[in-house]
Amino acid sequence: MKKSIKNSLIPFLMLVVLFTGCKDKYTEQYLELEPVYMGYQEFRASVKMASQQDLVKPGKIYVMGNYLFINERMKGIHLYNNANPASPQYIGFINIPGNVDIVVKNNVMYADSYIDLVAIDITNPAQAREVGRIKGIFPYSVPPSEEASYRTGQVDDTKGVVVGWNVKTVRKEINTNNYPVYPIYYSYGFSAKMDALSSNVAAGAPGAGASAAGVGGSMARFGLTGNNLVAVDNHTFYNINLSDAINPKLESQSQINWGIETMFLYSKYMFLGTTTGMQVYDLSDLNKPAYVSSFWHATGCDPVVVQNNRAYVTIRGGNICGSNINRMDVLDVTNILKPTLIRSYNMDNPYGLGISGDILFVCDGTSGLKVYDASDPWLISEHILASFPKIQAYDVIPLGTSLLMIGNDGFYQYDYSDLKNIKEISAIKVKK
Repeated sequence: MKKSIKNSLIPFLMLVVLFTGCKDKYTEQYLELEPVYMGYQEFRASVKMASQQDLVKPGKIYVMGNYLFINERMKGIHLYNNANPASPQYIGFINIPGNVDIVVKNNVMYADSYIDLVAIDITNPAQAREVGRIKGIFPYSVPPSEEASYRTGQVDDTKGVVVGWNVKTVRKEINTNNYPVYPIYYSYGFSAKMDALSSNVAAGAPGAGASAAGVGGSMARFGLTGNNLVAVDNHTFYNINLSDAINPKLESQSQINWGIETMFLYSKYMFLGTTTGMQVYDLSDLNKPAYVSSFWHATGCDPVVVQNNRAYVTIRGGNICGSNINRMDVLDVTNILKPTLIRSYNMDNPYGLGISGDILFVCDGTSGLKVYDASDPWLISEHILASFPKIQAYDVIPLGTSLLMIGNDGFYQYDYSDLKNIKEISAIKVKK
């Protein structure tokens, strides 16, 4: 009997092996983003002055004294002499691969360059030169692609930094047993996530040493406090000592949150705009940023600015930002341990913002720049002073009586010394 059962199983097992071996193989054809590399040696030899470049994809803005810095996204910095705001004079272009953010202290500019932090001597801005570098301080990152709907090919970080993408047609076998399989979608790292978006010293309440520093906008991930540069990426806080200006040193780094988008420094506090709300940290000890409080909102992209006992937060929905909510929240931060909502205002597509005294500037994306009297936090929308709708507004820097603004279509300067006649005084348009 046992022999009979054994003999009957043999044909069955042979059939199992046969059908398993004949399993169909499936392939698919699709368009893939193939990474274009720059070798590490070439990458780290690329920071230098270049011939005049057109403004094509403007990023963040920064100002120090009479000098104006305009980021060309992921490429470098356009430098202008802005002594006469009605006619900024082009000085040159500083080539910095992978650059998004900068700060300037004394005569040294500190800039992210993909995975590195670079120190650049701008004593003579027309002859800017690299004088220091921290290698590998930031996570490996890749630049965004205009063809975001295509799948991303496998990235090999041993080949260098990714500086672009080629679209190619590929055919690959589908692995039907194990997932995920290549190609996968790579999440963009530190440099690209700064976009979407400059460093800042809060107007009216600068930190120690701010007199020797510049001023940036609200879409911040870099900032200065005393002799230290502080920076944030999606979830990490970096504390970099600048006591030796040309030899910056990473003093500490901390995992503090997730979904961080922007940073604003005010007094001893760091206000973070995150995908789920505003977070407040005490920076009394830069080596141990201490959580203070939060104000939660629906998922969205949200820069923050603060003045006195009020915080202004814009929340933008759609695309990678999450919900479809578009509004500005005005918060009372008198009790920093418990920020409370004063009132919310509907917006169309808000990005950066700035506050100067009682004057509030809001970049409402495709709806342009809006200027409000914010003296009464309950009636801001009712007290609009001016609107410039025919531009795509991204971020602003208010400077007392003049305003710097950057948008997708270029850089603009406004004179708001007369609030009844706020006017554009100059513009640098993108090259189309």
